[in-house]
Amino acid sequence: MNAPPSESNYRWIILVIATIGLIISNGLSIGGIPVFSRPVQTEFIGASLVAADNAQSFIANASVITFLMSGVSSMVGGWALRWIPIKTAMLVGAVMLGAGFVLHSYAASVGAVYFSRFLMGTSLGFGGVTPSVVLVSNWFEDRRGTALGILLTGTSIGGFVMPIVFARAIDAYGWRTAMLIVSGFVWLVMLPCILIFIRDSKTAGAADVEVEPDGMLLSEAIATSRFWIFAIAAALIFYTIFVTTQQFILYLQSPSIGLSLGVAAWLQSILFALSVSGKTAAGLLSDRFPAKRVMLWSTSLMFVSTLVLWLAGTPLLFLLLYGLGYGGSFVLLQRLVSDYFGRRDYARILGTITLIEILGGVIGGRVTGYLADRNGGDYSTAFYLLILVTAVVTVCVFALGRQRSMS
Repeated sequence: MNAPPSESNYRWIILVIATIGLIISNGLSIGGIPVFSRPVQTEFIGASLVAADNAQSFIANASVITFLMSGVSSMVGGWALRWIPIKTAMLVGAVMLGAGFVLHSYAASVGAVYFSRFLMGTSLGFGGVTPSVVLVSNWFEDRRGTALGILLTGTSIGGFVMPIVFARAIDAYGWRTAMLIVSGFVWLVMLPCILIFIRDSKTAGAADVEVEPDGMLLSEAIATSRFWIFAIAAALIFYTIFVTTQQFILYLQSPSIGLSLGVAAWLQSILFALSVSGKTAAGLLSDRFPAKRVMLWSTSLMFVSTLVLWLAGTPLLFLLLYGLGYGGSFVLLQRLVSDYFGRRDYARILGTITLIEILGGVIGGRVTGYLADRNGGDYSTAFYLLILVTAVVTVCVFALGRQRSMS
């Protein structure tokens, strides 16, 4: 059943606004925040707030808190969307994100940094990927793969733009003032866009719910082997995503590579720029070919990229290949939840999978920080471990591909 003409046109406005929201929310809290890592680390070591031999773990812990809370709040948010409008949830998320950056700019202790990252992470469960995917899925009965591909480029566009903006702001004003400046993206753009343009998904998606009730409840899904194979693959994909998006910039600045903050930030931006192409291509291809096949192509590309880093030792080629594979895998994780488990309990199943993904990222961050500290700040061993992780992911996706989807 197609939406009436007015709603058919308005769904593209919804898609644009949701994409802008992800550019800001994920661009600030996930893609851009690593640029602050070295300046914050240096100041806290100089002020004796962090021991030098624990400095990598301090940054890893801050990132872990953001990722962990984004997963927990995504599960909570997925459940809450059965009772509260998506617009309300997104407004709450935006306020928490802006507040997190303001508080971080005044942080004078490790605990204050961790609390601000707690707020940033929690904001993503209400104003980040999960509510945005549910919102756009409710508006798009047809061309859903294409719409999700476009939507999720927002996380990569934010990751491409924000590191460059943040690096320049830090160079010009110092990291504390820079944090206040970039919080303006939330207060001046994200919040007004949500208030003016977002319509509650319960109204917009009512027709979708009525015509597409098939699928599993969360309790039924978690009783299947498919759910847990999918969950393991998702967790390991996010292991690699966390490590690459949050800690690769530190690897590039480590003694073994020795790049400046500005050059490292540009390379980080290339990763996200390539993932835009991966996400767009995966969305389009998943409307033309079986999504599980496109997923296998994407994870295989991630595996090949880790081999390239190990054998050739060239960060740029690794980023080019990994960016494409990671972008495609990220989109298809959202799409395949619907394909494998249906739309009946989509928000709750997606929220639960998101929590599991984040737990995988948390483990990746902790392992990477630990290995870097044990090797005197050298991240090489931690990144070579990604070869094994991406190999297991590809095996899991291959196994899933041999099972039938619901769609």
